[in-house]
Amino acid sequence: MKSVTVYHYDAFSKEPNKGNPAGVVLHGGALTDAEMQEVASKVGFNETAFPIESNVADLRIRFFTPGHEMNLCGHATMATIYAMKDKGLLEDKSTFTIETNAGILPITINASTDGEISMTMKQASPIFRQFTGSKENLTNAIGLKETDLHTDLPILYGSTGTWTLLIPIKHLKAFQKMRPNNKLFPEILIDMPASSVHPFCLETYDSNADMHARHFSSPYSGTIEDAVTGTASGVMGAYYATYITNDVIEPLNLIVEQGHEIGKDGRVAVLVSKDSDSFDIAITGKAVYIKEMQVMLGF
Repeated sequence: MKSVTVYHYDAFSKEPNKGNPAGVVLHGGALTDAEMQEVASKVGFNETAFPIESNVADLRIRFFTPGHEMNLCGHATMATIYAMKDKGLLEDKSTFTIETNAGILPITINASTDGEISMTMKQASPIFRQFTGSKENLTNAIGLKETDLHTDLPILYGSTGTWTLLIPIKHLKAFQKMRPNNKLFPEILIDMPASSVHPFCLETYDSNADMHARHFSSPYSGTIEDAVTGTASGVMGAYYATYITNDVIEPLNLIVEQGHEIGKDGRVAVLVSKDSDSFDIAITGKAVYIKEMQVMLGF
């Protein structure tokens, strides 16, 4: 029987119990794949992260939902980097690279004049794919009607490391009505059955924000909703640059708000820069320590 220490951090917020909770297991290389999955399942957060040594970057991070491993997770990256900085495991480095299953990505730690830190993470190049399923069935699966869709904008699968289905919604008031039936997603997402679902709109609670969103998990993840999502916010930035402001010359600085409907409101800063035929995407966020937990394996 083995005891594993899991550090709980909330990402994309500096206020405890807001933002998105993530588990971080420092020195994750001491665990097997099966043990990492068991820890993530017992912790129950949308993601638990395991930093380990890398042969090709400064650090490797593996991400597990309660149901399976993920290629990349924005909020768990923020939590991991903050935790390692907090525990003195990053020396004095402010820039370094992380190896993920989505590729090698640069990280920058930013310190304000008052000592508060944030983390900036570059994401993989954005990719979009068409949604060919039923719009009526899709909206019904999240508790809405097809008339709630923003008809001038496309529904698309998007990825900057993790696939999600981006669903433009006309009005903010619709987000309070959403009731996801995640089990229905695979039969509707015929092009990409394991994708998560990410409705968003251009109306916001915060006048400083550019977009509002919710994020409903793939049923294979073992969770229902992700409070504040870094990877989905990143690809939303690319979507915004491509389909909403399609003449990007200067970099776009966007703020995505998420989590209000479940009492976990947080913010993700998204930087979108033109890169020849595509975009460079980077997200910035903060984190806050909550508590330490012990997880017993093997029973």
